[in-house]
Amino acid sequence: MDALPNMFQSPLVDPFARPITYLRVSVTDRCDFRCVYCMSEHMTFLPKRDLLSLEELDRLCSAFVGLGVRKLRLTGGEPLVRRNLMTLIRSLGRHLDSGALEELTLTTNGSQLATHAADLYAAGVRRINVSLDTLDPAKFKAVTRWGDLSQVLGGVDAALAAGLKIKINTVALKDVNEDEIAGIAEWAHGKGMDLSLIETMPLGDIEGDRTDQYLPLSLVRARLASRWSLQDIPYKTGGPARYVRVAETGGRIGFITPMTHNFCESCNRVRVTCTGTLYMCLGQDDAADLRAPLRASEGDERLVEAIREAITRKPKGHDFIIDRKNARPAVARHMSTTGG
Repeated sequence: MDALPNMFQSPLVDPFARPITYLRVSVTDRCDFRCVYCMSEHMTFLPKRDLLSLEELDRLCSAFVGLGVRKLRLTGGEPLVRRNLMTLIRSLGRHLDSGALEELTLTTNGSQLATHAADLYAAGVRRINVSLDTLDPAKFKAVTRWGDLSQVLGGVDAALAAGLKIKINTVALKDVNEDEIAGIAEWAHGKGMDLSLIETMPLGDIEGDRTDQYLPLSLVRARLASRWSLQDIPYKTGGPARYVRVAETGGRIGFITPMTHNFCESCNRVRVTCTGTLYMCLGQDDAADLRAPLRASEGDERLVEAIREAITRKPKGHDFIIDRKNARPAVARHMSTTGG
């Protein structure tokens, strides 16, 4: 391999000596669902001119790969509603072929998987996350507002048939799906899929009170432990989940706990929005504009300089809190804006 240009010589390391090896990129703020913990039902989406083009997204992702990012996850909104997204995914696959990138993956609601699963596998994607909070059709409609559970389950089956490994992401919601979590785990494990449980996070105005939704995973784990034998295991996928193996099902359950037990000390992640805004921390508002340097020249020198400067400001951790005294979200932007 040729020597890297000087601007790519040293990898990204934040002020707390954490290497930045994982990039999550939102390719669109749009989604075909309106999940109650994520969006308002009547969202105003960004004008298309503000979004990075697929070519710009390719340049941006490639710059991060040149700076040592080894795992790249495409998110949204719902990434698969972005027109011609497969063009970008196929192009980014060159970094898998070269060995510069270890994994190219995405998080999806599953609604478009039946159409795209085989193409994703052909492009080099081997593992995806599917967000699914209930297996009850009526409840699914209520949680997503616009979703069709049968369409998502069909997409999951299509993805498994295409050879993709799937992790199911389930947001634990008080009085909504807490009685279903064991059943979702049994379903997922029965299909050879992992399950990650996620605490709801205070991001964006959702026309409701998050204290009514919040369910601490410490409680969920205790309930599961009274039913099953849970063994802590060191399994990692590059993200923040702490995993256990369930003896009775043979499957894995991950716990993502930004509220009850944050995972900031090992954070290796940054996020870029579909408009080219880099957030060094999901739970902080400090950000850097990468769109301007990206569009300022055909070369990447200014872009790389902006990325390096931003990483020097990556904080040690977030300030998430959910309580009734502080009704406003800790961060005003929606998860769909930042990238799920």
